[in-house]
Amino acid sequence: MHDKTINVLMAGVGGQGTLVGSETLALAALAAGLKAKQSEVHGVAQRGGSVVSHVRFGKEVYSPLIRCGDVDVLYAAERLEALRYAHYLKKGGAVVMDDRAIKPIQMPGVAEAPYPENVSQFLRDKGFSVIVVPAIQAAVDLGDKRCANVVLLGAMSHLVPLSDEAWQTALEQRFPEKLLDLNRRAFAEGKRLATEAAAKSAAG
Repeated sequence: MHDKTINVLMAGVGGQGTLVGSETLALAALAAGLKAKQSEVHGVAQRGGSVVSHVRFGKEVYSPLIRCGDVDVLYAAERLEALRYAHYLKKGGAVVMDDRAIKPIQMPGVAEAPYPENVSQFLRDKGFSVIVVPAIQAAVDLGDKRCANVVLLGAMSHLVPLSDEAWQTALEQRFPEKLLDLNRRAFAEGKRLATEAAAKSAAG
């Protein structure tokens, strides 16, 4: 059993399944015999706005919220969300993000700001380790774009101390039988993509 409390911040846009992903992570921690707390900030999630969930797990967890500077892993379902919440990361923290850009909702009459480029390199320059995977494309290739969140969970599984057995139990608990095989394959594909991304990064 891992002694340290692990802090994971999960950020995305409404409709991307970020909250389902955070529930699955919490279930995996419980399946591993750990305590887990989850707190959600819905915001304007149903309108395509930013949505974030705090997940903390370990031998003992007292508060459901993570303080700025204490996040071990940032899960970002698109690039801008990685930037938006990077200040929560601890020094040397890790980011796993989908290589996807979703332009924010624009207010009428307000000039559109350019979407930031080179997000992953910017974060690496700040001292964070970054894994970028094409989660939405992988999900489409698997037959259902809605499982992109689980592809990203699979990629993130390299960064948190939870066994594959715990993750598989969580998938069984969170998804109905008719969707279980799809999400198991999505999780496995995320793990594969993260391994591939890490190897490319190490090779320079």
